[in-house]
Amino acid sequence: MFERLETIRQRNEFITNELSKPEVISDVSLTTKLSKEQSDLSEIIECYDAYLKAKNDYEEAKELAKDPEMAEFAMEEEEKQLARQKELEKELEILLLPKDPNDKKNIIVEIRGAAGGDEANIFAGDLYNMYVRYAENQGFKVEELESTPGTSGGFSEVSFMVKGDSVYSKLKYESGAHRVQRVPATESQGRVHTSTATVLVMPEVDDVDFELDMNDVRVDITRSSGCGGQGVNTTDSAVRLTHIPTGIIVYSQTERSQIRNKEKAIKILKSRVYDLKMREQEAEVGAERKSKIGSGDRSEKIRTYNYPQNRVTDHRIGFTTNSLDRVMNGKLDDIVEALITEDQRRKLAGE
Repeated sequence: MFERLETIRQRNEFITNELSKPEVISDVSLTTKLSKEQSDLSEIIECYDAYLKAKNDYEEAKELAKDPEMAEFAMEEEEKQLARQKELEKELEILLLPKDPNDKKNIIVEIRGAAGGDEANIFAGDLYNMYVRYAENQGFKVEELESTPGTSGGFSEVSFMVKGDSVYSKLKYESGAHRVQRVPATESQGRVHTSTATVLVMPEVDDVDFELDMNDVRVDITRSSGCGGQGVNTTDSAVRLTHIPTGIIVYSQTERSQIRNKEKAIKILKSRVYDLKMREQEAEVGAERKSKIGSGDRSEKIRTYNYPQNRVTDHRIGFTTNSLDRVMNGKLDDIVEALITEDQRRKLAGE
């Protein structure tokens, strides 16, 4: 492990040197790539430096223990620094685990009402509000991209972007089918119904990772439909993009400007195509997907929200909390931390 850490330190020094060269600075793509890599290495190097300091302080304390007058103090310091070394070693083991290259990215989330009719759409709206509140609690920013309201509330479909520090690393486990058990407002007999909504979380994609070939995209301009304010229905501002090789279709009409709608649609299409390609690659590898927490497919049931018992259960890791009211108010931290911890445990165990 320590040989690898020294190699990382040397790599960091190399990048620092490269970023000072005029020919590198003039290459925006290369500068972005190197800066991103250095940013990824910084946390490891800081932890390693802290470990080396603890090790040095431990050696100094051992030397100081030879002085009878300082022996008691020195032994306490030895124990303290030895414990600190062990703590930092565990932290370094986790930091050196293979990184998901998308962890630091913003995300695009799509939520759809699934089985359960109007109640499924209402639940999709509840999930949307849950994620918005969680984002606010974390200091993230949310931008709605597209939505289709449900006839009785909520959404039959809503997509939005969440921007902030390492958003994907926290919410990447949310993809899948979310199930709700409760008495719908429309239920006259007081019976508990089960409905589902699906969530898909995709990393925002930039040109460094993946460049969308617009020659593969058909662009159709149409008139906006539905509510949207004065003028929205009288101009040809809505944009529909069709990715011909995959058949993926994206429709955007939230902006009055055709240009802004096209920009939003391209952003969503990029992420969808990139997500599809990543899934195809993982399917070819096979074992990699098995080691992950969940398949990430919309069809996989990942969590149940039981209102009568105020309970939330994540079926992938067997995690249960009896604080559904807090969870729906955006307090997702315990669930997110449990998923991250289990993911790290599996990787450390080589599963």
